[in-house]
Amino acid sequence: MNQVDVQRSQPRMVRARRNGGGTSPFSYFEWMLAGRYLRARRQEGFISVIAGFSLSGIALGVATLIIVMAVMNGFREELMGKILGFNGHLVVQGMGNSLEGWEPLAKKLATVPGVVRVTPLVEGQALATAAGASPGVLVRGIRPSDVPNVKLVANSLTPNALERFRTNNSSVLIGRRLAERMGILPGMTMTLLAPRGNVTPFGVTPRAKAYTVAGTFNVGMSEYDSGVVFMPLAEAQAYFNMGKSVTGIEIMVDNPDDIDQTREAIYGVVPRTMRLVDWRQVNATFFGALQVERTVMFLILSLIIVVAAFNIISGMIMMVKDKTRDIAILRTMGATSGTVLRVFLISGSAIGVVGTFAGFVIGVLFCLNIESIRQFLMWATGADLFPEAIYFLSRLPAKMETGEVAVVVVAGLTISILATIYPAWRAARLDPVEALRYE
Repeated sequence: MNQVDVQRSQPRMVRARRNGGGTSPFSYFEWMLAGRYLRARRQEGFISVIAGFSLSGIALGVATLIIVMAVMNGFREELMGKILGFNGHLVVQGMGNSLEGWEPLAKKLATVPGVVRVTPLVEGQALATAAGASPGVLVRGIRPSDVPNVKLVANSLTPNALERFRTNNSSVLIGRRLAERMGILPGMTMTLLAPRGNVTPFGVTPRAKAYTVAGTFNVGMSEYDSGVVFMPLAEAQAYFNMGKSVTGIEIMVDNPDDIDQTREAIYGVVPRTMRLVDWRQVNATFFGALQVERTVMFLILSLIIVVAAFNIISGMIMMVKDKTRDIAILRTMGATSGTVLRVFLISGSAIGVVGTFAGFVIGVLFCLNIESIRQFLMWATGADLFPEAIYFLSRLPAKMETGEVAVVVVAGLTISILATIYPAWRAARLDPVEALRYE
């Protein structure tokens, strides 16, 4: 604040002094003075640079937090949707990996409140061979009539695949990535080799049988698209020497998040010798790791905002040092310590508020266009920024939750405002006599 600013401010200060000293809290005069301090002149350029870095740091921290949390939410939701859409929410298993007399039990399970569908399954490991490739696969025997109920698979099947699967017991459905890896097209054959096959006087020998590929599916999760083979249930029972039994009964419920209530009802139907395994038990380690990673990332990225807040503190302290003479003049003209405190509080808080909302806008726009941005960066750099084989998904998901975005914005504003308290308090405590003694 130079001499011209002081002269312009004198009428207001004199009137305020006549009215009892000081100005009203957060008056126009305080906002005007704070704005002048933020618009640094040439000799105060370094302070302006620090303020710019502080604002950029706050914006970067808020935007990064919003983007990372949205990606992790989207990643979790996409994985959960595909895992729960492909597998059952709860599986009834018998002793010894074999469940006999399952038909009456399946009918009883279908009448339990909350149960959407019941699907008997035969699962086993096998080796798929074709054109020199021999990847390991999980064979899932399923009734052809149950395939349309697995929406992720049914909605992504190649044309006429389901019809061929229904009419030919020696046909299979395979994932698109598996078909590409083995160089197989619908209508071609592949050989499945099971470790436990025919029983001979010399022991159990592997079983090999050729199957026609009825079609391919693409659920968008590489683990399933590259490692699962669907086979008609009757054929799978014969292939794995299961007789008329199955390995389990898969149950889908209307609310997987409230599986405990349905589980209790199912306990009243199944014999105590059977075992119930829900989706949380099967995927507990995976989703637990995602939650831990999400929490740690939030804490680490919050440090960006904290570092930017320290920049605000240093910039404001330098501003107070530079404006010592101006503060002393204001105090002698009738400005109270509260007025000085609020002026510098407004100046520092403005940096945090503008930076926080700039980061909010950047983060939201980035999340809304994240897949387009990923495609552009892949085109510009020539690098695969989200490989399916590592992250399981074919696209980069992002889901913003209103509560989390609000927490990030509030945290940014709170840290920014708290960072201005000490410099503003220090300016308010300045003694005008000491400040002007050597002027």
